[in-house]
Amino acid sequence: MVVNLSVINSPFDENQATQLNQIIQNLTIEQQVWLSGYLTANLQSVTTKQETPSEVAQFVLNKESTSNSERHITVLYGSETGNAQGLAEKLADRLVELNFNVKLSAMGDYKTKDLKKVEDLFIISSTHGEGNPPDNAISFHEFLHGRKAPQLEGVRYSVLSLGDASYELFCQTGKDFDARLEDLGASRLVDRQDCDLDFDDTAESWMDHIIEQLSDASLSEEKVTTTNTVPLTNDKRYSKTQPYEAEILENINLNGRGSNKEVRHIELQFEDYGEDYEPGDCLVVIPENDEKLVETLLNQLDWDAQTEVPINDKGDVLTVKEALQHHFEITKLTKPLLQKAAELFGNKTLAENVIDQDWIKSYVYGRDLIDLIQDFRPEKFEPEVLYQFLRKLPPREYSIASSYEANPDEVHITVGAVRYQAHQRERQGVCSIQLAERMEPGTSISVYLKKNPNFKFPFDEATPVIMIGPGTGVAPFRSYLQAREELDLSGQTWLFFGEQHFTTDFLYQTEWQDWLKEGVLSKLDLAFSRDTEEKIYVQHKIEEQSKTFYEWLKNGAALYVCGDEQNMAKDVHKAIHQVLVKEGNMSDEEAETYLTQMKQDKRYQRDVY
Repeated sequence: MVVNLSVINSPFDENQATQLNQIIQNLTIEQQVWLSGYLTANLQSVTTKQETPSEVAQFVLNKESTSNSERHITVLYGSETGNAQGLAEKLADRLVELNFNVKLSAMGDYKTKDLKKVEDLFIISSTHGEGNPPDNAISFHEFLHGRKAPQLEGVRYSVLSLGDASYELFCQTGKDFDARLEDLGASRLVDRQDCDLDFDDTAESWMDHIIEQLSDASLSEEKVTTTNTVPLTNDKRYSKTQPYEAEILENINLNGRGSNKEVRHIELQFEDYGEDYEPGDCLVVIPENDEKLVETLLNQLDWDAQTEVPINDKGDVLTVKEALQHHFEITKLTKPLLQKAAELFGNKTLAENVIDQDWIKSYVYGRDLIDLIQDFRPEKFEPEVLYQFLRKLPPREYSIASSYEANPDEVHITVGAVRYQAHQRERQGVCSIQLAERMEPGTSISVYLKKNPNFKFPFDEATPVIMIGPGTGVAPFRSYLQAREELDLSGQTWLFFGEQHFTTDFLYQTEWQDWLKEGVLSKLDLAFSRDTEEKIYVQHKIEEQSKTFYEWLKNGAALYVCGDEQNMAKDVHKAIHQVLVKEGNMSDEEAETYLTQMKQDKRYQRDVY
């Protein structure tokens, strides 16, 4: 990922930095490398007059003089939150370093007519929702599974799938791509790898196998060392393995007394982080399990908390208490976990039950490791085998609710505290309750920034912007409007916000109202579902404003949706669809085609979860 230019970290003024950022973020790897070579050549031509821009650019891009292969490699990614894109860029970086000819592209930007020319094809894709391809992969997925897909004899390929094992259709999109490419006659170079939430090690192993297969056994040391001119786009200061310790500055409950909800506004100190962020980007928090929950689990198993246990195949060890609190996920069950537990527990009833897929699906819902231990007492279960069936505690991502321009030394997030009851026990969200109850001002938490390339806002004043964000989904829109205010931008902006009650749940109320008065926000529509006899949601407000909404779309508005995927995002999509049918006199098929084109043009972007 490329660090954004600013007046702080570059010799450019604010206007130049803004223009360059807008250009760079839309460039492919090839284009960035070509541009790097072009600029290098220009600089050299001023001092030496010995090389032309085209010669240097061609050398940097293709490395034809030392190319490892005459075959061309295509790396395609389908990404919703940026994970698949980041891995695709990392693979492309590594291959370019080794002098391979590489084309990198999002599936939504890839010209399907070029598929018949592909030689080596590597696909990295997440799975969205219930087995669906991410938005920027839908059109390619449909093409590949349609009648127009070409035969691919002679093509070598491999697929890396990203997913969440707690979903029934785990990594389904990657599985679809893998099976379809085989059906079309392509040859699998490396077996498909399916990644759970903690994907780093699996992805790294997959890339290593690809490079082993592609690289010539006689690759000379000279060829390897001629690649240091290639910039690495994934070089980051902080990451999951090297997080930043951010101090909590403020932790405020945004809801009024009597609210059914608790939403926290949390401000973190980022003074020396050394990297900026944009509206739409995320803060990734590395959480820990509640100590009380860990102690309950240790008591259930009658384990000594100070017993040292391995946490991976590499031999790294922690005490069992540290492992359960900081390293392993213990609050969610998955199908692979139950199947592995059946092997390890020696419990006959569990072994019989896991044969039934419907039973697994029903049992994992709302239960955790404590439930599993209580319901199916292990006959033989030692702490040393924990790492063989528990997955790592996954980080949590929160949309940033502040603007770097307004708060260069801070990051703000908006977090809804999750509490519920299931199976006769009180339950709570791992990270949200840690932040809500145990992170007071002055304490620190492990975090890092993550770019979200598929949720980017326009900063030209000519593009109208419609933002739909009920509940905590409003966070990135606060970031965006803060940035517009700091940059003194004019133009049309329209926010749809929804919650339960006006008096207790109007998150950031005074800020929206101030921006409305100042003209930073042009239009505000509110839906408070529990204040009326008939529940009113944001999709109903869209339908009420049908005519105006359609006029904004006709005038080139960019549309952003953030929040709950299961219900809100689907209902909002249907409402927009109906606006197009009603106001645009479109058929259902034409309306969907229109929305698909908007997605491809990056005028319809969603950050849903």
